[in-house]
Formats: sequence, C-alpha cells, structure tokens
Amino acid sequence: MSSIQSVRGTRDFFPENMAFRQWLYSTIRQVSEAYGYQEYEAPLIERLELYAAKSGEELVNEQAFVFDDKGGERVALRPELTPSLARMVAMRSKSLPKPIRWWSYGPFWRYEKPQRGRSREFFQWNIDLLGVDSPQADAELIAVIATFFEKVSLSPENVKILVNNRRLADSQLLAIDIQPEQRLNVYRLIDRKEKLSEQAWLDYALDLGLTQEKFNALSRILENNAAWEQSDELVALFEAIQSLGISEYVSYDPTIIRGLDYYTGTVFEAKAVGERSILGGGRYDDLVADVGGDPLPGVGFAMGDVVIQLVLEDLDLVPDLRTNPSEILVTLFDQELLSPTLSIAAELRDAGYKVEWYPEPDRLPKQLRYADRQGIPIVVIMGPDEEKNNMISIKDMRSGEQESITRDGLVTYLHRLLEREFSS
Repeated sequence: MSSIQSVRGTRDFFPENMAFRQWLYSTIRQVSEAYGYQEYEAPLIERLELYAAKSGEELVNEQAFVFDDKGGERVALRPELTPSLARMVAMRSKSLPKPIRWWSYGPFWRYEKPQRGRSREFFQWNIDLLGVDSPQADAELIAVIATFFEKVSLSPENVKILVNNRRLADSQLLAIDIQPEQRLNVYRLIDRKEKLSEQAWLDYALDLGLTQEKFNALSRILENNAAWEQSDELVALFEAIQSLGISEYVSYDPTIIRGLDYYTGTVFEAKAVGERSILGGGRYDDLVADVGGDPLPGVGFAMGDVVIQLVLEDLDLVPDLRTNPSEILVTLFDQELLSPTLSIAAELRDAGYKVEWYPEPDRLPKQLRYADRQGIPIVVIMGPDEEKNNMISIKDMRSGEQESITRDGLVTYLHRLLEREFSS
C-alpha cells in the first residue's frame, strides 16, 4: 500500500520547521507587546456572510474554503482575520476601552494554486489599532512593521514599506472621470498591475470598460511619485514616520492600492528586493459598523509566515535554531544504574533544567553521539565507578572538556556551567 500524502497546499511541521515557527511567533510577540498590543484569537470557521459582506468577491468566490455544515449553514475556513476582529469588537464596542490594540498569530486557509511562497494553509500575524482616526495611528502600525524588520535583520536595503491613500486615489480617479461605481474594479486593476504583463493589464482594463484615453490617464497617475504632497493625510503620515525614526524604510507608491474592499484611507504594503510582497494592510473606518457595531475607525496589517521565511532564507538571515530543548542528557550504563540515573534526571528537572534521560543501557560513545546530534550541551555520566565513589562525571559537549565532581555538588556545578543559557 502506498503511503498517504498530505493534502495539497498544506505543510508538515517537522521539529526544524516548528523551531522556525516558534521563533517567528516569539519575535512577533516581542514586537507586538513592545507597542502595547494585546493578544487575542478568533474562531477558525465563520459564517460565510461575514466575508461576503466586505472582503470582496474574489476572496469569497475564488479563494475561500466554503462548505455547508450539518445544519445547512454556509460557513468558511477563515481566509483572513479582519472581519472576525470587527465582529468581535462590534459585540463589545460600548464596553471595550479605547483605543484597542490587538494582535494575533494563527492558521488561515485560501484555495490558491500552491507555489513557492504560497500555500493553501498558512500562519498569519494580524495586528490592529482601533478607535483612533489619525495619520499618526497609521504611522504607528508602519513603525511596528519597521521594528519587526529590524528585529529579524531586514535592512532598508532589503525591504521597503510602500504607502498610498485611498482617498487620494479616489480624487485622482474622479479627476480622470472614473466614477464611484467603477472605482472598486479599477482598484482591482491597479492591484494586479505587477502581476500581469503590460498587454494583459491593458486588456484587463479594456474589459472593465475603460477607454484607451482613461487607461493612459490612469497610467500617468501611477507614475507620479510626488502626488502624496497633495494629500494632507499622507503629509502628516510622513511627518510622523520621520519622528518615529523609520523614514529609511518607507516611501510613497501610487500603485499600492490593496485589493480588499473595506480599506478607506492609508494603505501600505511591504516588499522585499525583487518585488516579493511580504505583508499588506491599511485603514478601514467602516468595517466595525458594517458588522453591527458602533462606528469605530481602525488600521491594521497582516503578514503570512510562508513569504517572510522565504525572504529570510534567501538573504541567509534565518538564525541557527535549536530543535531540541534539552540542556542535559543523563546517560545510562546498565540496568543496575537505572534507578539512580532516573533520580538524577528528576532532581535536575526539579532544579529547573530541561533534561533527557537515555532510555536504555548502551555504550557511552553512542550516547555521546546522540547528544552531539541533538545539540544537547551537557552530558551527565554515572557509571559503576562514579556510583561507587559518590561522584558524577560532567562532559561539556561544546568544549569537549570532562570533569568529575561530588554527587552533592551536581546542581551547583551545572548552574555555574550553563549560566542558565538555554532556559526559557
């Protein structure tokens, strides 16, 4: 019988993969908490109507995993988190202290063609600031991004945070006689500019009903890198970004528009060298009200784990991560030493160390090779001679040095040797 394969577009997380995932989660937590954001979580499935209301037809009709539950209700595996956030805030909009600073990191699903940098199941960082309608709030979220990039050693030469503003874009489109009812389609057109060839992009524009004249005017808008000076919001945003000390990471880009329907003001996207998009977000001032809450402005972004891992790998910036948490291996020579070595392992765990006990008697060189392959820095050895003389041998796998100490001095010696280097 052939082996059963994983579902297409999903990933197996072996220990080395989990080590990266946990490191990324820990880094995200540090950055989020540095700005005072609180962790939260939402259900992994939601009623389809939550997404159908505001996320856009493409996300709902083409990318969401949608099914009927046993009660006949249409539900979806969550393809994004912002609508769930809005629903949760709407439930308690009167009682929640404002501003609301929340973050989350969890699994999502989108039915897309699996390829390098894209899977159907992925983990995503979401972080949002609600209750403040100002360019300075937008700048704070952009500063969170820049702080994360600094934390993972991505320099302004490696990544850029590109910003635009939907209200500025609205006025630009109106000036070339693109009416409000055409706007969302044109936004989707702009959002796909980098994904299509020049001819395919023109064909798409003509299919949407744009004339060649309007297409040419739109192209000129998307080439004007000084248009941000016409927007009071973007002027104030860049002033705040200057004050936050992150200007090297940030620039204006008129082609950044974001495809989701609910964005209302500032929008931004971070891209690595080579134009690979890492994350995106923006201001959404109507979403909480649209799902039944009091009107509440918001701004946020989302970053998936797949692309950021590829970017870090391509730039050789993934840290050397330990997959085995053990600090100490307690060896086992023979069955007669089973009880005393178990007692040593228990004593060391009580002292706060992460300890493995070798599960069967074996030759010492084999046990030392195991410790070396697992990256366990310290090996505690009790052989017949050590037990007879009330001694313990300690081998430091990092330096190769070995020393014998009295049994009673084990914990004190290890504390000095390890200096709590690997403790959480």
